[in-house]
Amino acid sequence: MILALETSCDDTCAAVVSGDGHVLSNVISSQEVHDAYGGVVPEIASRQHLQLVNLVVDDALARAHVTLDDVRAIAVTRGPGLVGALLVGLATAKAIAVARGLPLIPVDHLQGHVAANFLGPDPLEPPFLCLIASGGHTFIARVEDHRSFTVLGRTLDDAAGEALDKGARLLGLPFPGGPHIERLAREGDPGAFAFPLARGVRGLDMSFAGVKTALLYAVRDLDAAGGSAGRRADLAASYQHAVVQQLAVRVERALEQTGLQQLAIGGGVAANGPLRDRLQALAPTVRIPDRALCTDNAAMIAGAARHLPPAAADQIAGLDAYATDRQAL
Repeated sequence: MILALETSCDDTCAAVVSGDGHVLSNVISSQEVHDAYGGVVPEIASRQHLQLVNLVVDDALARAHVTLDDVRAIAVTRGPGLVGALLVGLATAKAIAVARGLPLIPVDHLQGHVAANFLGPDPLEPPFLCLIASGGHTFIARVEDHRSFTVLGRTLDDAAGEALDKGARLLGLPFPGGPHIERLAREGDPGAFAFPLARGVRGLDMSFAGVKTALLYAVRDLDAAGGSAGRRADLAASYQHAVVQQLAVRVERALEQTGLQQLAIGGGVAANGPLRDRLQALAPTVRIPDRALCTDNAAMIAGAARHLPPAAADQIAGLDAYATDRQAL
């Protein structure tokens, strides 16, 4: 039985996962206070985590119908993410582990997104190709085992989720932008505007700066001609199509190059309906976790922890958070 914590950004998360990978509880408390700022404010996120983390842990235990006496290990996100936010979860996990004499398993946030596919009742076994697309990270990886992955291609600038958030802001939509763009796009024509797909980027790498700039110019031109309000749905549909199509083309290319027959998806952008529909037909086996396991959550951290070694007892106090994706260094 693993109790896991995840506080890498603005969601305060705790989960209880059984030893065989079944999710007994997965509590996600979203900090809606950031909506007014159009993005996550790190200092506010850290303070919100401090207020919520113990309540969220208690809620996760209650929903799983267990107590700390039943827990056999503590897992926690160590990075990458907002350092102040990460430190709240890390300090809480350290305190529980030391007070209860339990092993502490530090987990990389990105490994957690991959490991969401290892959770029951129908876990996906390696090898497989995995697309991770979120607000902070976008990459395609080859997963050969439960403990690690090899990045084959990554975004050279904005992450896909960041591009959707910025596009939503240009269209006057609230934060976070992805769900709002998806809703507005249902009323529009994805072929109304020919936004670029970063065809000049070689290999499996991606770039979303060009499509974001194209949307900016399209909005400016329409406003100068009398206003873009009447074309917002078409702009949203075309912009979303360009983001989804670029991801799908890179995934299809990666499947051809690797010969892998299994495809998994993770990260918050994996909750996007058109992306899920577009990728379903690309491989004989396509695993898309439930939406609650795509966005930041603690169940995926527990899923990764099941296959990782605990920190040595004399190293727990010195464990620190890290902000940067270590595979990118």
